[in-house]
Order: sequence, then C-alpha cells, then structure tokens
Amino acid sequence: MKTLRFKIAAALEAAAGWGGMRREISCLAIGGVSLLISLFDLLPLPFDAAWAAIILCGVPIILEAVVGLITAFDIKADVLVSLALTASVITGEHFAAGEVAFIMQLGALLEDVTVSRARAGIERLVKLTPVSARRLTAAGEELIPAQEVRVGELLRVLPGESIPVDGVIVSGETSVDQSVMTGESLPADKGPGDEVSSGTVNRFGSFDMRATRVGEDSSIQRMVRLVQSADAGKAKIVGLADRWATWIVVIALSAAAVTWAATGEIIRAVTILVVFCPCALVLATPTAIMAAIGNATKHGFLVREGDALERLAQVKRVCFDKTGTLTEGRLRVSAVKSRLPGLTDEELFSLAAGAEARSEHPLGRAIVECCRAAGLEVPEAEGFKMLPGRGVSAVVKGRSLLAGRAELLSEAGCAPDAELTALAAKLSEGGSTAAFIAVDGEAAGVIALSDALRADAADTIRAVKAEGVTPVLLTGDRRGAAESIAASAGIDEVHAECLPEDKLRYIAGCRSANSPVCMIGDGINDAPALRAADTGIAMGGIGSDIAIDAADIALVNDDIAELPHLLRLSRRMMRTIKLNIAFSMCLNFLAIGLAIPGLLGPVVGALVHNAGSVLVIINSSLLLGRKGK
Repeated sequence: MKTLRFKIAAALEAAAGWGGMRREISCLAIGGVSLLISLFDLLPLPFDAAWAAIILCGVPIILEAVVGLITAFDIKADVLVSLALTASVITGEHFAAGEVAFIMQLGALLEDVTVSRARAGIERLVKLTPVSARRLTAAGEELIPAQEVRVGELLRVLPGESIPVDGVIVSGETSVDQSVMTGESLPADKGPGDEVSSGTVNRFGSFDMRATRVGEDSSIQRMVRLVQSADAGKAKIVGLADRWATWIVVIALSAAAVTWAATGEIIRAVTILVVFCPCALVLATPTAIMAAIGNATKHGFLVREGDALERLAQVKRVCFDKTGTLTEGRLRVSAVKSRLPGLTDEELFSLAAGAEARSEHPLGRAIVECCRAAGLEVPEAEGFKMLPGRGVSAVVKGRSLLAGRAELLSEAGCAPDAELTALAAKLSEGGSTAAFIAVDGEAAGVIALSDALRADAADTIRAVKAEGVTPVLLTGDRRGAAESIAASAGIDEVHAECLPEDKLRYIAGCRSANSPVCMIGDGINDAPALRAADTGIAMGGIGSDIAIDAADIALVNDDIAELPHLLRLSRRMMRTIKLNIAFSMCLNFLAIGLAIPGLLGPVVGALVHNAGSVLVIINSSLLLGRKGK
C-alpha cells in the first residue's frame, strides 16, 4: 500500500507533471536551502525561511502519522517526529522543526531508492501459455482456442509448436524442449505412452496426443499460480525505527512530561522531544543498505529488493540449480570411443560431426562445434535425414552413418553389443549423455556429451561452507547427472528430478523449519523458488527474463565466485546497522540527560542529534570500500 507521502506526490504529479521521486528530491533541495537561509539569516524575509522545510518536508510526515493512528492505530517513528515538529512550532523553534523534518524526509528518500521496481515476470510467464490447439475430430483437424480443449480429446502438435495442454502421446515420435518445466536445455525424446506438459515446445517431429489435464489444471497454469503466490508468505523487513516506535514514543513522552512537571519549563520538554527524534535510527538501516548495494554492484550483483541483503544475512542454506548455475549451461563432448578396427576416435568424431552438420538438435550442434574446436575436419554429408526422437542418418565420405539412440541402430540391424551398451551406461551414470554411432551398418562407437562444471564452482562451494552456510543442489535433471555434478562441486545434499512445485515445496519446508534459504537459479522453472526463497539470486547473463524478474538479486556476469563475498557483505551490513542503532540510541539518551537540566536547547539539541545522523552516514559509507577476499 502506498504511503500518504506517495499519494500526495501522486496528486502533485497530476497537477505539475513531476514524478514522485523528482518531487521528493525537489522538496528536500528547497527545504535544505531554506534551512541554510534561516540559520545564517541570509535574506531579509518577513517570516522564518525554515517554514519552507516545515511545510514541504514536515506536513506529509504529520498527515501520514495522523492517518496511521486513526485508521489502524499504527504507531510508527513518524508519530514522535510529528510531536516534536508540532511542539517546536508551538514554542517558536522553527529552525529545529524544519531541521528534524528535513532529516526525516532524507531518510525516507533513501528508503524509497532501495524499493524494488515493478516486476513483469508474471506477464512474461503468461505469454508462454499456448493460445491455440489442433483438435482431431471425425471431420478432420480444426484449430481451436487452447482453453476449449477438454480432457480425453485427441490433439495434433506440429514441429515448432507449443504443447497446448498436458497429455499422453498416442502416436508419433519427437523431441520436446522441457526447459520451462525442468530447466534442462537438452530436449527429451518422446514416443507413444510418454507424458508431455503444456507450455513445453515440440522441437522436431509431429505427434498426436490425448489431453489429460486442461485449463487451470495444466502445468503452465500451475506455474503461473506458483509464481503469483510464492511470495505471499515472505515476511518483509520492518524498519527498526518503526519496530520500536511504540517504546520510543512512550519513553520520549514520559521523559518530556516528567521534565515539564518537575521544572515547569516547556522548552526543556520540547528539547527532549527534538533530541529523541529517531533521525539517526531511521537513517541507520537505509544508509547501510545503500552502501552495501553500491559495493555489491561493483562485484557484479544488481540488487533489486531493498531488503534483500538484510534477508541474505540470515540464510542458513543456499540452493543451487544445476544447469547454467553450477555448470556452464552448454554441452561439450567429454568422450569419444571407437570400437571398429582401423577407425580411430578422431576419425569417428569427424564422421559423426559430418552427419550432424545439418542437424538442429542440441546434441548434434554440440558435436559439430566441439569437432571444429578440436581442429578436426567436418566433412560434407549427403542424403541427410532427421529422424525425430531417434537421431540422424547421412552418407559421409561414401560411408553410411547413423547417429542417435540405441533404438535407431537396433532398427537398422546393427544394435550395440553388451560392451558398448555398458560403456554408454557408465558414461550416463557420470552425468553424460551418450550418442551411439553406426558406420556402414555396424555399431562403431559412442560419443558422450556433458554440461561442464564451472571452473570456480568447487572453490565457491568451499567458501560458502566456510561461512557456515549449507549448499544444496536442487535440479530438474536426472539423478545420475545431479549426483555427479554435486560430487565434483563438493555438495552433499542433492535433490534431483525436481519440478517447479518440488523446488517450491523444499523452499517452503526450509522456511517452516526456521532455516532461512537462498535460491540461485537461471531458468523459468526456477522462478517460483526464486520468488519464495528468503533471498532469490538469478543468473543475469544466461538466465531467463522471468527468473530475473522473480529474483531479489541478479548476478550480472554469472560469476558465482563472488557469492561468498555477497554473503560476507550482507553480514557486515547487518553489523553496521546494529552499530549505527546502538550509537544513535546512546547519543539520544546522552542528549536527554543534558536536556533535562537545561544544558541543551531545541536548536542545539537538533544540531547534536543531527550530527549523530551524519556520523551514522559516514559509518555506513565504509561498506562501499569493503573488498572481497
């Protein structure tokens, strides 16, 4: 809900065409100049120039405090500020009133700067929802809106189309891009009896399917609802000044009342209210957060939520997605094994690359790119055929080539023998994907591809553990691949084959067990978990727009090696905030001790406690120069 300050700004914006932030800055600038004129009596005015600061900076504070008290009996720091402002004006201490109002609005502006911008992630996700479907009837094929599909109806999906609803394939073979749901960039081969999900993309062959879940029950719609509701239970950080406002108000009013009753001098009571204004307390948090955000930006982090670092300082677990987060997010050839006498591994690699040169499948493209990167020839192919869900066939250098699944070779009468099958199984257990190669009607070997672990991933995990935080692998990939990557990175806790709701369930479990959790991911399927986690960090380079919009922090250059620095920075920021608060409270009580016997007047008292605000800002600014190890 917008504050009254924002509502007033909105009204002025309609009249004068100013944006809310521009108006706040303008009011502060005018208020600051007016205070200087008042303090040094620079202009011969018929009224005190400090009135400009009181009206522009103080009136919104008073109105907001009154509205909060009347509508919800909500006692915040602005209640005490309003009392001090009113008392100062009544007693003629206009400069003190204007100075307090100016400092408080400066703190409010700093808080506003750290507020996150509007998110468009849900809108982008909704755009992924298929809008049409091809329904099969006795009269033939008809194009209908996707929301009109009913359970049990037969649908046809052509290459390149999004799958409109959840269902089961009844005929045809294909490869489906399931990255929306699982985060894995490698398409999954599908055939009769296999399940497919709405929102995923049919890459190659056409197929017929029977609808099983439609409308609001479909996978993509469940994803939309997850993202919309994931942060409903995320507690927002409340400003410490507001959190303790009731006690501050009670102490200040009690001290002022007792002093007035004991001395009969209202000026002393006003001084107590002025020096007890929580200016430094209000500045303690936003100044430290802004300085820490500035530091984080220098290390490649774009902090989108003002209180994200405050939440990050509390985390006990960091959940990593696999593909694109711990790994580089692209396939590389990890092994080539030839089984034919007279055909070397390099020759087999070259022939396979020639056969895959016209393929659009990610496996085929990876084989071609790695072959060229290795300096090997990629010969021209003839008679190229794409066999959806199975592989490719071609003639390369006069030799007949098959590359793809074991079933493709079996259909051609050259099924891989037990030894070659065992080799492929062993490679798969290590997280690789194996492609079988047949040459001239004989099983010739296997090429393994895998997503390589980032070079700095293991060091990053060790540093995270050194901070007392438990790393967790949370991925939609196969268990074998997940466990292999986790072992290489040094992660002990692994959760594989996770759908978006599984990740969300794990995050919710951690939070309900009072174990604050940070999620790091890059895919659309990570968006609900990124939104639900205490702190969500998205890979800004390789990551999807939806994941970035759902996260609190974006890692612009995808350098996860900076993560330990961010953890340390967030904790140092919290220590700075606590030091600022302790200092400001001690200064306030000292000033009260001097105000009660009349040693401080309202103007000097305002200067003293505002000097404390300056020291708080200086202490917070030290975070800007803090370096990572």
